[in-house]
Amino acid sequence: MNFLACDLGGTKVLLGIFEKEKNNNSPKLIFKKKYISSDWSSFELILEDFLKKECKNITHPSTACFAVAGPLSKNNAKIINLSWNISGNALQNTFNFKSCELINDFAVQIYGIPFLKKNQYSIIQNGSASEGSNNDLHAIVGAGTGLGIARGIISGEKVKVLASEGGHVEYSPKSKLEWDLKMWLKNYLKVERISCERIISGTGLSRIAEWRLSKPDAQNHPLQQYLKKIKTSDAGRKELPEKICNLSKEGDQIMIEVEKIWLGTYASLLGDVALQELCFGGLWISGGTASKHFKNFKSDFFLKQFFDKGRLKDILKTIPIKVILDEEFGLFSAACRAKMLLKT
Repeated sequence: MNFLACDLGGTKVLLGIFEKEKNNNSPKLIFKKKYISSDWSSFELILEDFLKKECKNITHPSTACFAVAGPLSKNNAKIINLSWNISGNALQNTFNFKSCELINDFAVQIYGIPFLKKNQYSIIQNGSASEGSNNDLHAIVGAGTGLGIARGIISGEKVKVLASEGGHVEYSPKSKLEWDLKMWLKNYLKVERISCERIISGTGLSRIAEWRLSKPDAQNHPLQQYLKKIKTSDAGRKELPEKICNLSKEGDQIMIEVEKIWLGTYASLLGDVALQELCFGGLWISGGTASKHFKNFKSDFFLKQFFDKGRLKDILKTIPIKVILDEEFGLFSAACRAKMLLKT
Protein backbone atom coordinates (compact mmCIF):
# COMPACT_ATOMS: atom_id res chain seq x y z
CA MET A 1 0.00 0.00 0.00
CA ASN A 2 1.15 3.51 -0.78
CA PHE A 3 1.12 6.39 1.67
CA LEU A 4 1.42 10.14 1.28
CA ALA A 5 3.70 12.57 3.12
CA CYS A 6 3.81 16.34 3.04
CA ASP A 7 6.13 19.01 4.42
CA LEU A 8 4.02 22.16 4.32
CA GLY A 9 5.63 25.54 4.98
CA GLY A 10 4.89 29.17 4.31
CA THR A 11 7.25 29.24 1.34
CA LYS A 12 7.00 25.81 -0.24
CA VAL A 13 4.99 22.58 -0.10
CA LEU A 14 6.81 19.30 -0.66
CA LEU A 15 4.61 16.28 -1.38
CA GLY A 16 5.66 12.67 -1.85
CA ILE A 17 4.16 9.22 -2.46
CA PHE A 18 5.95 6.40 -0.64
CA GLU A 19 5.81 2.66 -0.18
CA LYS A 20 7.50 0.35 2.32
CA GLU A 21 10.89 -0.99 1.32
CA LYS A 22 10.89 -4.77 0.84
CA ASN A 23 13.82 -5.52 3.14
CA ASN A 24 12.93 -3.18 6.01
CA ASN A 25 10.27 -0.82 7.30
CA SER A 26 11.78 2.39 5.97
CA PRO A 27 9.67 4.43 3.53
CA LYS A 28 10.73 4.28 -0.11
CA LEU A 29 10.01 7.33 -2.27
CA ILE A 30 8.03 6.69 -5.46
CA PHE A 31 7.40 10.26 -6.60
CA LYS A 32 7.67 13.78 -5.18
CA LYS A 33 6.99 17.33 -6.27
CA LYS A 34 7.63 20.79 -4.84
CA TYR A 35 5.04 23.56 -5.04
CA ILE A 36 5.51 27.27 -4.30
CA SER A 37 2.91 28.06 -1.65
CA SER A 38 2.17 31.62 -2.78
CA ASP A 39 1.22 30.41 -6.27
CA TRP A 40 -1.90 28.72 -4.90
CA SER A 41 -5.01 30.05 -3.17
CA SER A 42 -5.48 26.95 -1.01
CA PHE A 43 -3.70 23.79 0.02
CA GLU A 44 -6.58 21.65 -1.21
CA LEU A 45 -5.93 22.81 -4.78
CA ILE A 46 -2.26 21.82 -4.48
CA LEU A 47 -3.17 18.39 -3.16
CA GLU A 48 -5.77 17.90 -5.89
CA ASP A 49 -3.21 18.80 -8.56
CA PHE A 50 -0.66 16.40 -7.05
CA LEU A 51 -2.95 13.40 -6.65
CA LYS A 52 -5.18 13.73 -9.70
CA LYS A 53 -2.71 15.14 -12.22
CA GLU A 54 0.86 14.33 -11.17
CA CYS A 55 0.09 10.94 -9.61
CA LYS A 56 -2.77 9.75 -11.79
CA ASN A 57 -0.83 6.61 -12.77
CA ILE A 58 0.21 5.80 -9.19
CA THR A 59 -1.92 3.80 -6.75
CA HIS A 60 -3.89 6.16 -4.52
CA PRO A 61 -2.30 6.43 -1.03
CA SER A 62 -4.14 4.80 1.86
CA THR A 63 -2.86 7.10 4.59
CA ALA A 64 -1.43 10.60 4.78
CA CYS A 65 0.63 12.68 7.19
CA PHE A 66 0.90 16.44 6.75
CA ALA A 67 3.71 18.18 8.64
CA VAL A 68 2.63 21.81 8.91
CA ALA A 69 4.33 25.03 10.01
CA GLY A 70 1.60 26.48 12.17
CA PRO A 71 -0.47 26.07 15.34
CA LEU A 72 -2.47 22.82 15.61
CA SER A 73 -5.65 21.87 17.43
CA LYS A 74 -7.77 18.72 17.05
CA ASN A 75 -6.28 17.78 13.67
CA ASN A 76 -6.77 21.32 12.35
CA ALA A 77 -4.04 23.81 11.44
CA LYS A 78 -3.75 27.46 10.50
CA ILE A 79 -0.86 28.46 8.23
CA ILE A 80 -0.46 32.05 9.36
CA ASN A 81 1.76 33.32 6.53
CA LEU A 82 -0.76 32.14 3.93
CA SER A 83 -4.08 32.50 5.78
CA TRP A 84 -4.78 28.82 5.05
CA ASN A 85 -7.04 26.82 7.37
CA ILE A 86 -6.50 23.08 6.97
CA SER A 87 -8.64 20.30 8.42
CA GLY A 88 -7.23 16.78 8.57
CA ASN A 89 -10.72 15.30 8.75
CA ALA A 90 -11.86 17.29 5.69
CA LEU A 91 -8.79 16.19 3.73
CA GLN A 92 -9.46 12.59 4.70
CA ASN A 93 -13.04 12.76 3.42
CA THR A 94 -12.28 14.77 0.27
CA PHE A 95 -9.34 12.65 -0.88
CA ASN A 96 -10.52 9.29 0.43
CA PHE A 97 -7.69 8.51 2.86
CA LYS A 98 -8.29 5.75 5.39
CA SER A 99 -6.34 7.81 7.91
CA CYS A 100 -5.03 11.38 7.84
CA GLU A 101 -3.00 13.26 10.45
CA LEU A 102 -1.71 16.81 10.80
CA ILE A 103 1.38 17.31 12.95
CA ASN A 104 3.83 20.09 13.74
CA ASP A 105 6.53 20.26 11.08
CA PHE A 106 9.33 19.96 13.63
CA ALA A 107 7.82 17.48 16.08
CA VAL A 108 7.24 15.08 13.17
CA GLN A 109 11.02 14.61 12.89
CA ILE A 110 11.00 12.41 16.00
CA TYR A 111 9.11 9.82 13.93
CA GLY A 112 11.93 9.71 11.40
CA ILE A 113 14.75 8.93 13.83
CA PRO A 114 14.23 5.12 14.14
CA PHE A 115 14.29 4.73 10.35
CA LEU A 116 17.34 6.83 9.51
CA LYS A 117 19.93 5.34 7.18
CA LYS A 118 23.64 5.97 7.68
CA ASN A 119 23.85 8.40 4.76
CA GLN A 120 21.20 10.65 6.34
CA TYR A 121 23.15 11.63 9.45
CA SER A 122 26.63 11.86 10.93
CA ILE A 123 27.91 11.35 14.47
CA ILE A 124 29.77 14.04 16.40
CA GLN A 125 29.92 12.15 19.69
CA ASN A 126 29.03 8.51 20.36
CA GLY A 127 28.32 8.99 24.05
CA SER A 128 28.64 6.38 26.75
CA ALA A 129 25.46 6.40 28.79
CA SER A 130 25.51 3.85 31.60
CA GLU A 131 23.09 0.94 31.84
CA GLY A 132 19.83 2.02 33.39
CA SER A 133 20.01 5.51 31.85
CA ASN A 134 17.03 6.75 29.85
CA ASN A 135 18.31 5.51 26.51
CA ASP A 136 14.84 5.78 24.96
CA LEU A 137 14.65 9.56 25.28
CA HIS A 138 15.74 11.61 22.26
CA ALA A 139 15.79 15.37 21.70
CA ILE A 140 16.09 17.19 18.39
CA VAL A 141 17.01 20.85 17.92
CA GLY A 142 16.99 22.66 14.60
CA ALA A 143 17.81 26.19 13.52
CA GLY A 144 16.33 27.20 10.19
CA THR A 145 14.00 30.11 9.51
CA GLY A 146 13.15 29.77 13.22
CA LEU A 147 14.30 27.49 16.04
CA GLY A 148 12.55 24.16 16.64
CA ILE A 149 12.91 21.82 19.59
CA ALA A 150 11.16 18.47 19.99
CA ARG A 151 11.66 15.37 22.11
CA GLY A 152 10.31 11.88 22.12
CA ILE A 153 10.50 8.39 23.57
CA ILE A 154 11.62 5.81 21.04
CA SER A 155 11.49 2.09 21.81
CA GLY A 156 12.28 0.09 18.69
CA GLU A 157 9.80 1.39 16.13
CA LYS A 158 7.36 2.62 18.78
CA VAL A 159 7.46 6.40 19.07
CA LYS A 160 5.83 8.86 21.47
CA VAL A 161 6.31 12.53 20.60
CA LEU A 162 6.42 15.09 23.42
CA ALA A 163 5.48 18.64 22.43
CA SER A 164 7.87 21.52 23.08
CA GLU A 165 8.16 25.25 22.40
CA GLY A 166 11.69 25.35 23.76
CA GLY A 167 12.90 27.59 20.95
CA HIS A 168 11.05 30.46 22.62
CA VAL A 169 12.77 30.30 26.01
CA GLU A 170 14.63 33.43 27.16
CA TYR A 171 17.99 34.13 25.55
CA SER A 172 20.62 34.35 28.29
CA PRO A 173 23.81 36.26 27.40
CA LYS A 174 27.09 34.80 28.67
CA SER A 175 29.31 37.84 28.10
CA LYS A 176 29.25 41.64 27.98
CA LEU A 177 29.32 41.38 24.18
CA GLU A 178 26.22 39.17 24.10
CA TRP A 179 24.48 41.45 26.60
CA ASP A 180 25.12 44.37 24.25
CA LEU A 181 23.63 42.31 21.40
CA LYS A 182 20.52 41.50 23.45
CA MET A 183 19.93 45.15 24.41
CA TRP A 184 20.40 46.23 20.78
CA LEU A 185 17.90 43.61 19.59
CA LYS A 186 15.28 44.67 22.14
CA ASN A 187 15.55 48.23 20.92
CA TYR A 188 15.78 47.28 17.22
CA LEU A 189 12.77 44.94 17.33
CA LYS A 190 10.88 47.03 19.91
CA VAL A 191 10.18 44.04 22.16
CA GLU A 192 10.47 43.48 25.92
CA ARG A 193 12.14 40.07 25.78
CA ILE A 194 14.48 38.23 23.44
CA SER A 195 13.93 34.51 22.88
CA CYS A 196 16.62 32.09 21.78
CA GLU A 197 14.95 31.91 18.37
CA ARG A 198 15.79 35.60 17.83
CA ILE A 199 19.48 34.62 17.89
CA ILE A 200 19.70 30.93 16.92
CA SER A 201 18.13 30.88 13.46
CA GLY A 202 18.92 32.04 9.96
CA THR A 203 17.08 35.26 10.79
CA GLY A 204 19.08 35.49 14.01
CA LEU A 205 22.39 35.23 12.17
CA SER A 206 21.30 38.15 10.00
CA ARG A 207 20.35 40.20 13.07
CA ILE A 208 23.73 39.53 14.70
CA ALA A 209 25.40 40.78 11.52
CA GLU A 210 23.25 43.93 11.47
CA TRP A 211 24.16 44.62 15.11
CA ARG A 212 27.87 44.11 14.45
CA LEU A 213 27.76 46.29 11.34
CA SER A 214 26.23 49.11 13.39
CA LYS A 215 29.60 49.49 15.20
CA PRO A 216 31.94 52.35 14.19
CA ASP A 217 34.71 50.00 12.98
CA ALA A 218 32.35 48.39 10.43
CA GLN A 219 31.04 51.46 8.63
CA ASN A 220 33.02 50.67 5.48
CA HIS A 221 32.22 46.96 5.43
CA PRO A 222 31.19 45.63 1.97
CA LEU A 223 27.82 44.43 3.34
CA GLN A 224 26.72 47.95 4.29
CA GLN A 225 25.32 48.73 0.83
CA TYR A 226 23.52 45.40 0.74
CA LEU A 227 21.93 46.13 4.15
CA LYS A 228 20.62 49.46 2.88
CA LYS A 229 19.12 47.70 -0.11
CA ILE A 230 17.24 45.04 1.88
CA LYS A 231 16.00 47.59 4.45
CA THR A 232 14.05 49.38 1.72
CA SER A 233 12.88 46.08 0.23
CA ASP A 234 12.75 42.65 1.89
CA ALA A 235 13.86 41.09 -1.40
CA GLY A 236 17.24 39.54 -0.81
CA ARG A 237 16.97 39.21 2.98
CA LYS A 238 16.81 35.42 2.70
CA GLU A 239 20.21 35.43 0.99
CA LEU A 240 21.89 37.40 3.82
CA PRO A 241 22.83 34.38 6.03
CA GLU A 242 24.55 32.72 3.07
CA LYS A 243 26.47 35.93 2.31
CA ILE A 244 27.59 36.13 5.94
CA CYS A 245 28.86 32.53 5.92
CA ASN A 246 30.63 32.97 2.57
CA LEU A 247 32.44 36.09 3.79
CA SER A 248 33.41 34.26 6.97
CA LYS A 249 34.94 31.43 4.93
CA GLU A 250 36.84 34.00 2.87
CA GLY A 251 38.46 35.38 6.03
CA ASP A 252 36.33 38.46 6.70
CA GLN A 253 37.13 39.10 10.40
CA ILE A 254 33.86 40.85 11.24
CA MET A 255 31.75 38.07 9.71
CA ILE A 256 33.95 35.46 11.45
CA GLU A 257 33.06 37.20 14.73
CA VAL A 258 29.36 37.21 13.80
CA GLU A 259 29.38 33.49 12.95
CA LYS A 260 31.26 32.64 16.17
CA ILE A 261 28.64 34.43 18.30
CA TRP A 262 25.89 32.50 16.51
CA LEU A 263 27.68 29.16 16.83
CA GLY A 264 28.60 29.73 20.48
CA THR A 265 25.01 30.59 21.40
CA TYR A 266 23.72 27.56 19.50
CA ALA A 267 26.22 25.24 21.23
CA SER A 268 25.29 26.63 24.64
CA LEU A 269 21.58 26.06 24.00
CA LEU A 270 22.25 22.48 22.86
CA GLY A 271 24.09 21.86 26.12
CA ASP A 272 21.13 23.27 28.06
CA VAL A 273 18.68 21.03 26.17
CA ALA A 274 20.89 17.97 26.78
CA LEU A 275 20.95 18.65 30.53
CA GLN A 276 17.25 19.46 30.70
CA GLU A 277 16.15 16.35 28.84
CA LEU A 278 18.99 13.93 29.77
CA CYS A 279 18.44 12.55 26.26
CA PHE A 280 20.76 9.56 26.49
CA GLY A 281 19.12 8.13 23.35
CA GLY A 282 20.59 10.99 21.38
CA LEU A 283 20.73 14.74 20.89
CA TRP A 284 20.02 15.41 17.22
CA ILE A 285 20.89 18.63 15.38
CA SER A 286 18.52 19.25 12.48
CA GLY A 287 17.02 22.16 10.57
CA GLY A 288 18.00 24.05 7.45
CA THR A 289 21.41 25.05 8.82
CA ALA A 290 22.51 21.55 9.93
CA SER A 291 24.24 20.27 6.81
CA LYS A 292 25.70 23.71 6.02
CA HIS A 293 27.40 24.02 9.42
CA PHE A 294 28.38 20.38 9.94
CA LYS A 295 32.13 21.15 10.04
CA ASN A 296 31.51 23.92 12.56
CA PHE A 297 29.55 21.54 14.81
CA LYS A 298 32.62 19.29 14.96
CA SER A 299 35.00 22.15 15.78
CA ASP A 300 36.78 22.51 19.13
CA PHE A 301 35.18 25.94 19.56
CA PHE A 302 31.64 24.58 19.21
CA LEU A 303 32.21 21.60 21.52
CA LYS A 304 33.90 23.79 24.15
CA GLN A 305 30.78 25.97 24.31
CA PHE A 306 28.57 22.86 24.42
CA PHE A 307 30.47 21.34 27.36
CA ASP A 308 30.72 24.63 29.28
CA LYS A 309 28.24 23.61 31.99
CA GLY A 310 30.42 23.70 35.10
CA ARG A 311 30.10 20.68 37.37
CA LEU A 312 27.75 18.88 34.97
CA LYS A 313 29.98 18.91 31.89
CA ASP A 314 30.87 15.23 32.37
CA ILE A 315 27.21 14.25 31.90
CA LEU A 316 27.26 15.88 28.46
CA LYS A 317 30.13 13.63 27.41
CA THR A 318 27.86 10.60 27.83
CA ILE A 319 25.13 11.86 25.48
CA PRO A 320 25.31 10.91 21.76
CA ILE A 321 25.34 13.95 19.46
CA LYS A 322 24.27 13.47 15.84
CA VAL A 323 23.66 15.80 12.91
CA ILE A 324 20.89 15.25 10.34
CA LEU A 325 22.37 15.76 6.87
CA ASP A 326 19.23 14.95 4.85
CA GLU A 327 17.77 18.31 3.79
CA GLU A 328 14.38 16.65 3.17
CA PHE A 329 14.24 14.95 6.56
CA GLY A 330 10.89 16.62 7.28
CA LEU A 331 9.26 14.87 4.32
CA PHE A 332 10.98 11.59 5.21
CA SER A 333 9.73 11.82 8.81
CA ALA A 334 6.17 12.58 7.67
CA ALA A 335 6.41 9.47 5.48
CA CYS A 336 7.53 7.42 8.49
CA ARG A 337 4.48 8.61 10.42
CA ALA A 338 2.15 7.94 7.46
CA LYS A 339 3.57 4.42 7.29
CA MET A 340 2.78 3.92 10.99
CA LEU A 341 -0.81 5.00 10.32
CA LEU A 342 -1.20 2.03 7.96
CA LYS A 343 -1.16 -0.24 11.01
CA THR A 344 -3.97 1.70 12.67
